[in-house]
Amino acid sequence: MTRFFILFLSSVLLFTACKDSASNTNTGVSEPLDPFEQNAALSRGINLGNALEAPNEGEWGVTLEPQFFELIKAAGFSSVRIPIRWSAHTTADAPFTIDETFFARVDWAIEQALDNDLMVIINIHHYEEIFEQPVQERDKFLSIWTQISNRYKDQPKEVLFEILNEPHGELTAELWNQLLPAALDIIRETNPNRTVVIGAAEWGGIPGLLKLEIPSDSNLIVTVHYYEPFQFTHQGAEWVDGSDPWVGTTWDGTAQEVQAVENHFQQIVDWGQDRGVPINIGEFGAYSKADSPSRARWTEAIVHFALENNMSYHYWEFASGFGIYNANTGAWDMELLNALVNTE
Repeated sequence: MTRFFILFLSSVLLFTACKDSASNTNTGVSEPLDPFEQNAALSRGINLGNALEAPNEGEWGVTLEPQFFELIKAAGFSSVRIPIRWSAHTTADAPFTIDETFFARVDWAIEQALDNDLMVIINIHHYEEIFEQPVQERDKFLSIWTQISNRYKDQPKEVLFEILNEPHGELTAELWNQLLPAALDIIRETNPNRTVVIGAAEWGGIPGLLKLEIPSDSNLIVTVHYYEPFQFTHQGAEWVDGSDPWVGTTWDGTAQEVQAVENHFQQIVDWGQDRGVPINIGEFGAYSKADSPSRARWTEAIVHFALENNMSYHYWEFASGFGIYNANTGAWDMELLNALVNTE
C-alpha cells in the first residue's frame, strides 16, 4: 500500500509540474500580424548595448542586470533592443552549434524584458567575420539563424527578430540583397508569423537604405540608423580615427540644423511610403564627450521627427558611452531621459 501511494503521489506531482510548465510556456505567434501595429507597439525604446554584443559580456563595462529592465519600463519605455554577438559563441566547425550557456543567458534577457512588459528585439550584432568574408561565412550565418529561430519559435509576438546589424565592408548592398531573403526564408520555416526587422547595407544608414531590396513578405519592419551630423554625434569617440578635433562641436537646434535632420527624415519617410513598410530608427545617439544640453536638443529633434512620422525608435544606448543611465551611481541623465520619453 505504501509503495502504491508513493507511486500515485509521484504521478500526481509529475502531472502537476508538467501542467504548470505548460501554463508558463509561450505558444508562439499563431496568427498573422500587422507590422504597422507591431511598430506602433515598439514605440519608445532603448538599446541594451555594450553587453551581449561584446566579445564576452562584461568586457565592455556592461553586464545586464534585472533592475535595468525594471528601470527602463518605469522610465516610460515600451521596448528594448538587445544586440547579441552570436558568432563568438559557436563551435568552430559546422553545424556551428551555439554555446548552451550563452543561449541560456539570452533566454534570461528575453524573459526579463517580457516580465517587465517590454517588447524585445534580438539581433545578430558585431558579426565581424561576415563583413570581411561574406561568402565563406554564409553557412555559419544561416546556421545561427536556424538555431535562433527554432529556439524561440514559441515566444510571443512581443519578441522580434532583427536579421543583421549594420551590414558593411565586403558584405555589399548587392550581396546583402541576396543573403537577406535566404535568412528570412529560414526564419519563416519555424516562425511564419513573427515580425522581422531588416536593415540596409553600408552601416544601415540612408545611403544603404536607398539600395535595399525588400523581400516579398508582409510582416517586416525596416530599421534605419541615424548618427548625423557624425562630427557631432561621434566627437572624441575612441574608435573613430580623427575624432578628437571634433570635441566641442555643439548642436544648438538652429533652423538650419533642424532642417537638415528633417530633410534626412523625409528621405526615409518617402522611401517607406513608396514601399508600404513601417520604419524603426533602430539606433541614434550622441557620444558623451558632447555637451549634455546639445545631446538633449539633438535627441529631442530626432524623437520628434520619428514620432511625427509614426516611427518607433531605439536610442543607443542605456548605460555606456552614449548612455542615459550611470549604473555606478544609479543616476539618469535627466535631460536625455526627458528628451526620449516626454518629447511629442
